[in-house]
Amino acid sequence: MKKLYPPVLGLLLLSCVSLHAQSSHPVSSVKFGKGLSIMAPDSSLFLKASFRFQTLFTTSGDLNSNAPWQTSAAIRRARLKFDGWAVSPKLSYKIELALSNQDLKSTSDFAQAGGAPKIILDAVVKWKFHKSFELWAGQTKLPGNRERVVSSQKLQFVDRSSVNSIFNIDRDMGVHLRGKFKSGNAVIKPIFALSMGEGRNMAVANIGGLNYTGRLEYLPFGEFTGKGDYFEGDLKRESKPKLAFGVSYNMNKGASRQKQSGIFLMDTEGHYLVNDLQTVFVDGIFKYRGFSLMAEYAEEKCMLPRGVHHEEVKEQMIDANGKSYYTGKGFNIQASYLFKSNWEVAGRYTTVTPDWEMSFTGADEYTLGVSKYIVGHNLKVQSDISLIDKENKDNNGLRYRLQFEVAF
Repeated sequence: MKKLYPPVLGLLLLSCVSLHAQSSHPVSSVKFGKGLSIMAPDSSLFLKASFRFQTLFTTSGDLNSNAPWQTSAAIRRARLKFDGWAVSPKLSYKIELALSNQDLKSTSDFAQAGGAPKIILDAVVKWKFHKSFELWAGQTKLPGNRERVVSSQKLQFVDRSSVNSIFNIDRDMGVHLRGKFKSGNAVIKPIFALSMGEGRNMAVANIGGLNYTGRLEYLPFGEFTGKGDYFEGDLKRESKPKLAFGVSYNMNKGASRQKQSGIFLMDTEGHYLVNDLQTVFVDGIFKYRGFSLMAEYAEEKCMLPRGVHHEEVKEQMIDANGKSYYTGKGFNIQASYLFKSNWEVAGRYTTVTPDWEMSFTGADEYTLGVSKYIVGHNLKVQSDISLIDKENKDNNGLRYRLQFEVAF
């Protein structure tokens, strides 16, 4: 018998649960954007299933160049998600599966993933064992930069900035300890994560050392409405100013990838390169009456001996294909205003600078975006245009994108 494709199997399992629940007269609900929710009659199980996808159209090219422009259309993301709790609301879970080819990432590290597409995004259990602490175990996003932890469903531009694409520490397999405390009106959230360091869906043994991540968040004016510090745009139109700061530190001991989700680096004999990578993020977000401002700074570097430059240890830094780690600095700032008609205009400035020539290409990027929120982030149309000024390039790039988001 042929193996069932995992997302299909997931749908079949959901159908079975639904049918069984119907026979037992469960408490259930269906609402657009909120998924399908089922509660067992004895309250021993709560399950919510949801699906979303993004349809993306892109046109890009170089200004002042005779080269033809490139046009593409794709399903940028397609996700199937299950979350809820079992036995008690204190024991919750989240499972998210990737269905689009751009999400599966089966080309750059196919062998390391066990020869299979990377279908599983999140598979994590969360145990609230204390009023102020939760313990997470499984695969999920590390507590890195705010732009990365914000869901791709809840962005105010078509996609995240190049600061995120170059420096983010992405998902990994491990355990998290997450806290939340109040001090007057202020809220403090410390987070610590210990993980494997190879990224998601790895089937190989640990290559280097472990991955250590810490984050501290401070909300001086209290919580945002509806967890608004982790979705972009002031869709809740905060009646009082709300502000959040975050600082993250990550040390990946014996890292063997360009970045947490990048290609593996190997020498001519097929051995993995291993270097300690340190990443620091500082970010903040402010919202008030439809106005939103978010900024973040990122810096990543290899922990070389004091006084040693990359050029002196090239054999440790460059793989057989001439690739090296993504190290350097980046800054992103974006602001927006949401009109009462639920049209939003947003602007973004991004700059990324490598710390040596074998890393990524530096660039400044200027983006203007317009969004129409029909049902919040669950049903929206987004469009943006970007001017990209690449380091040491005579021509500037121009990119236009149009995207539709539907989340059931």
